[in-house]
Amino acid sequence: MASLVVLKPRLGDGDASVQLPIRIGRVEAAAISMGVDNSTHTRPMTHDLMQSVIGQLGASLGNVTITNVEGTTFYAQLRLVAATGEDVYVDARPSDAIALAVRMHAPIFASNEVLSTAALPDFGSVERDERAREAEAFHEFVENLSPEDFSTKGLQG
Repeated sequence: MASLVVLKPRLGDGDASVQLPIRIGRVEAAAISMGVDNSTHTRPMTHDLMQSVIGQLGASLGNVTITNVEGTTFYAQLRLVAATGEDVYVDARPSDAIALAVRMHAPIFASNEVLSTAALPDFGSVERDERAREAEAFHEFVENLSPEDFSTKGLQG
């Protein structure tokens, strides 16, 4: 059974209506959830191990970017900042990248191409626009009514 991660802009960053849904497995969802909840275990999980290795090497996780989507498959990249300050890019599954990002408090980005291909529309905005169009059409209809439109001729029997 699959789970869904929905990435949204941070408050104040970009268009708040943008939502990027990414389907992931249950195990991957649990790993992300444990990172969000700061859950601790007696033994480190794989993402905890990665966090520890990155830290022990004097590096940090600069950010995660969802770089591409092909059909329903997403691709991600970690931007590690080495102790020397050099950027090192590592390909990763989005679920692993997100699980690591939440543990290391790193930002998660998506390329414009991914957003234009896979982002969900803001259904609330679509609904508001449709209501506004309907109200405008009704207003125009009412404005164009004439007294003859209310004639009862032909209705009397």
